[in-house]
Amino acid sequence: MEIRHLRYFVAVAEALSFTKAALMLHLAQPSLSRQIKTLEEELGVRLLNRTKQMVSLTDEGHSFLVDARRLLDHAREMVESVRRLPRGEISTLNVGYVSNLFYDLLPTTLASLRRLLSSVSINLFDMSCGDQFRAIEARKIDLGFVGLHEPIEMRGLQFRTIASYATEVALPNSHPLARKTIVNLKDLAPMFFIGMSEASYPSYRDWLTKTCRRVGFTPRVLQDVEVERTMIHAVASGLGVALVPEPVKHFEHEKVVFRPLNPTVRTEGCIAWNGKNPSAVLKAYLQIVDQAGRSIR
Repeated sequence: MEIRHLRYFVAVAEALSFTKAALMLHLAQPSLSRQIKTLEEELGVRLLNRTKQMVSLTDEGHSFLVDARRLLDHAREMVESVRRLPRGEISTLNVGYVSNLFYDLLPTTLASLRRLLSSVSINLFDMSCGDQFRAIEARKIDLGFVGLHEPIEMRGLQFRTIASYATEVALPNSHPLARKTIVNLKDLAPMFFIGMSEASYPSYRDWLTKTCRRVGFTPRVLQDVEVERTMIHAVASGLGVALVPEPVKHFEHEKVVFRPLNPTVRTEGCIAWNGKNPSAVLKAYLQIVDQAGRSIR
C-alpha cells in the first residue's frame, strides 16, 4: 500500500463518485477504479459499495477513511517540515540502537525516511542504552532506540513508547524448569539472577526488582554484565537465570532455553531524543516511527 492509494481512496470517499474523483486527480476513471480495487484486495475488505446510480462507504470504508486522512496529514506534515530546512543545512540523521532489539521497526522506518527524503544521510550506531543517553546529551546522535522510560525522564529527555515486548526467562537447559513450557515467575525465587549494569542499561535493576516483588520475592543478583551476549553466556555456564525481552532470543546458545513467564511480563521499548534538537529531519523521522509503532502495539 502506497501513499497514492490512500490519496485516491480519500478522493473517491469524499466525492462519492469515481468520475468526479478521477477528474480531480487527473486520472482516467478505469485506472482509478483499478487502483481502488487493488487497495481493497490488499486490505482484504470492501471499502466502497458501487452501483450504477451511486457510490457509498461500507462500515470498513468509514473506519479506513479516518485512518487514511490521518496518515495523509502525517505525510504532509513531514514534507512541510523538511521543506522548512534552512538552505545549506546538511540533512543528516544519527540514530543509536541496541543490537538485536527493535529490528521490527528500525529497517522499515529508515526505509520510509529514505523514500521520503532520498538525500538524507543516515548514520547508525550500535550502542548500549546508557551510551545512547550520553550521546544524545552530547548531541552526537539525534535519537536513540532504548528501553525503559524512567531513565529517560530522569535525564529530562523526550521519549515515546513505541513497542512492548514479551519478557522471557533464560535458563540453563539442564535446569528442571527448562522442561516446562511456561515458567512461574515465583518459582525463580531461590535462584541467582544475572542482571545488566547501570552504566549500560540504566534502571534495569529497579525494573527487575519491581517485577519480582509483584509475585512476592526480591531477586538475588549474582552478577551485572554490560551486554546481552555476556548475560546469555553466564546463564549457559549455570551461574543464574535472566529476564530478557523476547528479541534477545536471537542470541541463541545450545545450553540456554527461553521460556514465557506466568504472570505475563512486558518490557517496554522507547525512543529518546533531546527536545531542543531543531532538526527537521528528526521531526520527520519521529512521525514515521510513531506511526509504525502504532501499527504494532
